[in-house]
Amino acid sequence: MKVLKFGGTSVANAQNIKLVLDIVLNKAKQDKLVVVVSAFTKVTDLLVLASQKAASNDESFKEVVAEIEKKHLDAIKELIPVSEQSSSLSHIKRIINHLETLLDGCFLLGELSPRTSDTILSFGELLSSYIIAEALKQHHKNSGYKDSRELIKTNDNYGKAAVNFEVTNELIADYFASNEAQIVVIPGFIASTNEGIGTTLGRGGSDYTAAIIAAALDATELEIWTDVNGMFTANPKIVKQAQPIANISYQEAMELSHFGAKVLYPPTIQPVLRKNIPILIKNTFEPEAEGTLISDKEVSNSNPVKGISHIENITLITLEGSGMIGVAGSSKRLFEVLSHENINVIFITQASSEHSICIGILNSDAEKAEKAINKAFANEIAQNKIDPCIVESNLCIIALVGENMKNHQGLSGRMFSTLGKNNVNIRAIAQGASERNISAVINERDVKKALNTLHENFFEENTKQLNLFVMGVGNVGEKFIEQISQQKKFLKENLKINLRVVAVSNSRKMYFDEDGIPLKDWQSLLEKGETADKQAFIAKVKALNLRNSIFVDITANQEVSETYEQYLKQNVAVVTCNKIACSSAYDNYKKLKNLSRQFNAPFLFETNVGAGLPIIDTLKHLIASGDKVNKIQAVLSGSLNFIFNNFDENNSFHDVVKEAGVQGFTEPDPKIDLSGVDVARKILILIRESGYQFDIEDIANRSFLPAECLATTNNEDFFKSLIKNAAHFENLLAEAKAKDCRLKYVATFENGKASVGLEFIPKESPFYNLEGKDNIVQFYTDRYIDQPLLIKGAGAGAAVTASGIFADVIRIGNI
Repeated sequence: MKVLKFGGTSVANAQNIKLVLDIVLNKAKQDKLVVVVSAFTKVTDLLVLASQKAASNDESFKEVVAEIEKKHLDAIKELIPVSEQSSSLSHIKRIINHLETLLDGCFLLGELSPRTSDTILSFGELLSSYIIAEALKQHHKNSGYKDSRELIKTNDNYGKAAVNFEVTNELIADYFASNEAQIVVIPGFIASTNEGIGTTLGRGGSDYTAAIIAAALDATELEIWTDVNGMFTANPKIVKQAQPIANISYQEAMELSHFGAKVLYPPTIQPVLRKNIPILIKNTFEPEAEGTLISDKEVSNSNPVKGISHIENITLITLEGSGMIGVAGSSKRLFEVLSHENINVIFITQASSEHSICIGILNSDAEKAEKAINKAFANEIAQNKIDPCIVESNLCIIALVGENMKNHQGLSGRMFSTLGKNNVNIRAIAQGASERNISAVINERDVKKALNTLHENFFEENTKQLNLFVMGVGNVGEKFIEQISQQKKFLKENLKINLRVVAVSNSRKMYFDEDGIPLKDWQSLLEKGETADKQAFIAKVKALNLRNSIFVDITANQEVSETYEQYLKQNVAVVTCNKIACSSAYDNYKKLKNLSRQFNAPFLFETNVGAGLPIIDTLKHLIASGDKVNKIQAVLSGSLNFIFNNFDENNSFHDVVKEAGVQGFTEPDPKIDLSGVDVARKILILIRESGYQFDIEDIANRSFLPAECLATTNNEDFFKSLIKNAAHFENLLAEAKAKDCRLKYVATFENGKASVGLEFIPKESPFYNLEGKDNIVQFYTDRYIDQPLLIKGAGAGAAVTASGIFADVIRIGNI
């Protein structure tokens, strides 16, 4: 014999019930079956609502009853032929009338006792089981129905009654010994006392009903049919990459169900565990899927962790004080207080010093627990031996579960390290002596991040998902997204990095998609987005609280650069090509670097100098290895190098500058490049990264632009001034030719002094043959004294800059 249990979603409506009937009829060809069913979806919630309204003298409870009635009458009309509906409809109406009578009583009395509540809640299963039994008779004549209240006997702890197994097992065995039906339908969740008063087994108790019957009958298998493909490595609604677990032990399943795996009611396992009856969890809507088999068979699996689960709505209560040290019975008194208040303790940890005891309970019990504990320890609190209990609400317990965890070292360290890297603060830790689970209490807002981070680390072949929030999608930003789209598959397969662009923004619009923006459509989606707002963008990033979040700034905007602090404090990494932050006041630069270390959030800006060239990265390695930079000489402006390489008798200075802008080599405001401000910022960043305290004011800027050009306030006037002062630029070119030199804009740092300016470069200089938009940097250090360390290559351009930003993102992925 097999016992099959179908949950609320499986019997949500007539369409779903037809799927259930197909499964049952197919199984009945080979085995005798007991079919346990839950109430239709949401009906138990509606019964709770109706009873609460009635007890509050709210007549709208009748509308709720009418909704319940309609739901069941509609099911009958679809499942049973018209010619045979009459008796079924009459039966349902009689049950509904009985329900109304009970609710009328609650309305008149203005109260709802636990006993009455159990009776009212039983109607969901009574209605669903009757309808399914009647529908089954249309297809299988040798099928029957049995009220589980006649078989399962409990005490009178209404709401979650305890089963009297001795009496129950005997009643079940006697009934089925004389019953010849091939299929028997039974309502789940409900039972009765020895006096015949209705009780319930707790929300989710239909699973328990099925397990009780399976154990009493020594069934060959208990099948739990639900709306998912078994137990998962994590909650698939929170962790999209969660995978079904094919095989799991009773103990592991019990741990996972206790920690919130809602596919199985925790007490379900105990009855069948004693009889070694396997449990198979299957999907009503995908019956061909393998499902999860729960048994005592040992499964070889290289991963010691079977699943990650969590319990929400937790409050942590801490009792501490010197008056507990060495005093016997403190723990006993604490737990007795909670027991008397009928408060379930979910989590316990105690300091070895005996100075404190920490317990986790449901949020709903927090106020009651706080009052009871403070009252029980009032004397010690008055004498300052014990502090009033500390209450922290809106927390969550997360747990790693696995039978073989005890045989593997380092799992705790790996778990806590993974959480720490994503700035998930751990409030308390517990590990059972069986070492079957490791539990930690965290803030509820970090649950999604924590579960996804842990799942990624333990189940996804170490694939690291990076969530990118991109601000600035002009020339460089567009190339950056294009490169991500092109390399996404390669990165996932070869570097185990999964890149997702979660948000894009320009100066007008911003668009978010938590599951990742389809990169082929990002431009059209952005146009449909909401109005751009830097603070609203930050608020959204914080609210999403995704693991491995990276803010990518591809602007030249000062206001954007001033937001980095807010991102870093939220453990959001910052990658930027915007030079303003790193060339701002030295104190701000240091603060950002310190915040990066403090909150374990990388702050990378390789493209601040040399676009895609590894200049800053190389410099960091020099300093980290103990070398000291004594002198820097560099051509750091790809745009200025392009301009002076192309400026000749045939091309006016104005036209070349215009072309540099078209090619994307200059900043949106070209005066930033031509005034030397951009180069000054770059050499300043190199000086600071070399370990020197320096500010922009310390750099001598020998501008080659006439005062009139420098005084302009917009691009139009600036370009007009270039035409007006054409003779000035032609004279510079003529002087260079006369000296047999080339014009290069050079940045220099030596002996604690720095300068930037246009220089006449002779042929013997390594800067002379610098072509196109190339940059060159020479580092003279304690190790590179006579011959400098030289880095040379393309230092401007959208594609090159985008590749440098991309490289910084990959660096974070490899951390």
